[in-house]
Order: sequence, then structure tokens, then C-alpha cells
Amino acid sequence: MAGEGLAPVGVGARVARALALALPGIVLAVAGTTHPMVLDAASAHHWWTMHVWLLPVFPLLAVALFVLLRGEHGPLAWLARVAAYGYAVFYTGLDVLSGIAAGLVFDVQGERTPSVDRLLALGNELGEVGRWAWLAAAVLAAAALLRRDGRAVAPGAVILVVGAVPFVLDHIYAPWGVMGVAVTAVGLAVLELAGGRQAQAA
Repeated sequence: MAGEGLAPVGVGARVARALALALPGIVLAVAGTTHPMVLDAASAHHWWTMHVWLLPVFPLLAVALFVLLRGEHGPLAWLARVAAYGYAVFYTGLDVLSGIAAGLVFDVQGERTPSVDRLLALGNELGEVGRWAWLAAAVLAAAALLRRDGRAVAPGAVILVVGAVPFVLDHIYAPWGVMGVAVTAVGLAVLELAGGRQAQAA
């Protein structure tokens, strides 16, 4: 049953795919080291411009889970895909409203107006759904991969779930949010490498 539905691939291809899956988390971790802790007049421009650049990056975490779950058709895998999709949708809402829109309005108006507060509040409400959807997706994907590939993927599964927790609780703020997405990147890569080895052994 291990690796069912996966075609064996060479070591180079496995490593390349693992690095590709890790890349979004690495980018988010690097960006997080510059994320302002508060939105104010001094940080507003950087606040919204960085979220513009990160707009296509956050959803790639969900794409990475879809790649890891390729060939899986069980209920755990499908629930993980649904949760990952929910994360991608609702976390993008956070990025657009609390990140881009609130920062841009603050930057243009030069002060924190009720419009900024409303954008932040709505974005955070959407982000709350997205955050917990990501944690659910990580746990469900880890369970599905453990069921498919067994103990070989246990380290990666644990790393993925552990990385999800600080990301859920602290976005990509330094230090914990940065650590969370960095650990997530490692977990995704380790899972891909372990799953690939299982596919070759099958």
C-alpha cells in the first residue's frame, strides 16, 4: 500500500520537487523577518507593498499539500484538500484586506482612520478561518501520508504539524511566525523526499 499511485522518480527529481515545495515557506520566512510588528505611519508603505509581493506565495503552501497528496483518494486526503483550499481562500482575504488594503489606505491618508480599522478587523476575521483551516489541512495531510507511507514519513509529518502551530498563532511575525513557516518548509521537503523513497521501494 505504501506509495500506491506514485510513479518512481529519480533522486534528482525528488530533490528538485522537495526544494520546490519548501520554497514558499522559505520565502515567507525571509519576508517575515522584515514584517512590521505594528501598522503605523512609518510602516504603512512597507506593510502593504510586502503583502502585494506575498499575495501569490501564501496559497502555494496549499498547492504543496496538493502535490504531496497526489494519487491519494481516501477521505483523509480529500478532507485535507478541502481544508487546504479553505486556507488558500480565507488567508488570501487576510492578505488582501489587512495587508494590502489597510496598509495602502493608511499610507495614502497618513493616519489610522476608521476605514483602516474596519479593513483590519474584516481581514482578521477571514484570516482566523484561514489559519485554522491550515492547521486542519496539515494534520489531515500528515495523517493521510502516514496511512499511505507508514513510519518512513513520520518525521516529516511531525515537522509539518509542529510548524503549522506558530504560523497559525503568529502569522509570519518574527520570531515565532518566521520559525513556523521555516519549519513548515522543512516538513514539506522531508515528506516529499520520504514519500519519493517509498514510491521507489514499492
